[in-house]
Amino acid sequence: MNSGIFVGGAGDGYAEKQHLDLGYANRHGLIAGATGTGKTVTLQILAEGFSAAGVPVFMADVKGDLSGLAQAGSDDHKLHGAFMERCARIGFDDFGYASFPVCFWDLLGDQGHPVRATVAEMGPLLLSRLLELTEAQEGILNIAFRLSDEEGLPLLDLEDLRAMLVWMGENRKDLSLRYGNISIASVGAIQRRLLVLENEGGESFFGEPALDLQDLIRVTEDGRGQVNILAADKLMGSPRLYATFLLWLLSQLFEDLPEVGDPEKPKLIFFFDEAHLLFDDAPRALIEKVEQVARLIRSKGVGVYFITQSPDDIPEDILGQLGNRVQHALRAFTARDRKALKLASETYRENPTFDIEEAIRTVGVGEAVTSFLEKKGVPGVAQRTLIRPPSSQLGPITKTERRGVMTASDLGEKYDQSVDRKSAHEILRARAAEAAKAAEEAERAEEALEAEAREYRAARRYSGSRVSRSTSKPVRKGKSFGRAMGDMVIKELTGTTGRRIVRGVLGGLFKAR
Repeated sequence: MNSGIFVGGAGDGYAEKQHLDLGYANRHGLIAGATGTGKTVTLQILAEGFSAAGVPVFMADVKGDLSGLAQAGSDDHKLHGAFMERCARIGFDDFGYASFPVCFWDLLGDQGHPVRATVAEMGPLLLSRLLELTEAQEGILNIAFRLSDEEGLPLLDLEDLRAMLVWMGENRKDLSLRYGNISIASVGAIQRRLLVLENEGGESFFGEPALDLQDLIRVTEDGRGQVNILAADKLMGSPRLYATFLLWLLSQLFEDLPEVGDPEKPKLIFFFDEAHLLFDDAPRALIEKVEQVARLIRSKGVGVYFITQSPDDIPEDILGQLGNRVQHALRAFTARDRKALKLASETYRENPTFDIEEAIRTVGVGEAVTSFLEKKGVPGVAQRTLIRPPSSQLGPITKTERRGVMTASDLGEKYDQSVDRKSAHEILRARAAEAAKAAEEAERAEEALEAEAREYRAARRYSGSRVSRSTSKPVRKGKSFGRAMGDMVIKELTGTTGRRIVRGVLGGLFKAR
């Protein structure tokens, strides 16, 4: 008996049931097909299968339909009869309605627990991609991150990064000698891009408490994996933020999780919906990073499944690593579509009983051409497969039901309230306040010095006039050496040199300013 996830079958006795082997589930996968061909239902039944097997799942809910995983399906559903008919046809005798342990997340903090990351965790490469910076602007951003480490100025939220850029602009002459030219125009351009990001919801994402990855990799007491659903319907209005966040999450998993080799089942399954958004206009450096993560993260027990309309949305080097495939229908209306269809069919292991290219073009809704890895990681023969019905609710749950799931979660206490601890913005503001106070004290010291000098000159004039009146000897036109030196010292102390002395004493504070 196959211990994998039952995906579907062909029925009518001409093909075996199709299972996704848990031992090879961390070798990544692809779910592709045109709009309306059944990708979302396939995503839902795979999430159910992994959860039931004790494997946590992270998935983005682009259309809002996947929230139904939190509620069991019902006999009253209009498709109940069709579900029963399909189960009988594919031999799914164990079918039954059930709900699954769902945790809702939301970068905007509206439809789920807030997901946050610090600016420092995001790093200059991904942040430059998110802000669409030029090479020169990316260089300045790298300097900002270096200074953050060297000066002890934590970058937690966008306010911290703005304060750091302002400080760099004010001290650009000194910093340019150490790190290269820091252009005011480039700093201003980055500030404008940060404003755009803030308007798109980025301000809610950057901050603390940052997401603890262990809260995504949880298993319930009854042995089922937690299904983490990211609300992405509103987030799709900011596609670059959506794609960058998911890539950041993958990178964090890659960096933080320990090596596990080839486990009996994955530690986490990561579904990347609308995957083409990650690669559209992406620089080569970013694609290479994705390729590296995809190649190595499976050794951490993480399987990555890309969901997109056409396989040619995925770079070839990454596509070659996706061993488990569910290909829904592709429509060949244009020359480009026909080329994509042909390329998609060539990536499958041939089945002599049918033409794969023709099958991909003609399969109906809820039907797909599938191929799953078999023993020793060998790709299975392509099969024309009827996808099994979902056990959870088909379609979204209500707002009240969603709020009930969120309230029952023990993660609300940890993430629902933001934390603003001392970081770059507060530290630089405190330094500016100290510098302003030091400048005030220096000005008062100069004023006091000038007042003393005026009093001394007045006293000297008064004393001199009394001496000249009380003596019969003529007043000498010349000055003694001591008096000349005294006059010179007084003049210097009340002039530029005096100010330099005062500022020299308080020079450290002026540097901070």
